[in-house]
Amino acid sequence: MARFTAFLDASVLYPAAIRDILLELAVGDLYFAKWSNRVHDEWIHAVLRNRTDLTRDQLERTRRLMNAHVRDALVIDFEPLIDGLSLSDRDDRHVLAAAIKGRADLIVTANLKDFPSSALERWDIEALHPDEFLRHQFHLRQPAFLNAVRTVRMRLKKPPRSALDYLDTLRQHGLLATASEIEPFSQFI
Repeated sequence: MARFTAFLDASVLYPAAIRDILLELAVGDLYFAKWSNRVHDEWIHAVLRNRTDLTRDQLERTRRLMNAHVRDALVIDFEPLIDGLSLSDRDDRHVLAAAIKGRADLIVTANLKDFPSSALERWDIEALHPDEFLRHQFHLRQPAFLNAVRTVRMRLKKPPRSALDYLDTLRQHGLLATASEIEPFSQFI
């Protein structure tokens, strides 16, 4: 079965609920995940700004674990591509550069307006919202997807979450279609 290579933008790594499911799917080889240290820096900075209960050491540990457990995810040496790229938000060019260098099929981002198809098509890359990406992953390999969701949910201890509570968490993070798709299978998650 063909798998996509998806470059994960900071906007989908910032919320732990989205990050956890994306990572579990990558660890389970449902798709190939890519990111860069600059993307890590962005999501870590945002979390530290908004979550005073977390420390840089905790988040750096998350970075190390991500890099260690998702095979070949870290994209490096993409910087020479940045200046030759054009996006409406110049600060997002590093994401496209790393996606190109990492041979990504798509960029998973909550900020679709920053990655218009007109700027990406030259590179044969598209941008997808995490809800759409996850919904596609669900349809490609339902049992493996549901198993990954269950694994993520079962790791939640403070507080533990029922399947329906977990689906509510996904909805709160904008994964409305994904939650709706898997709700009929809630006994498996």
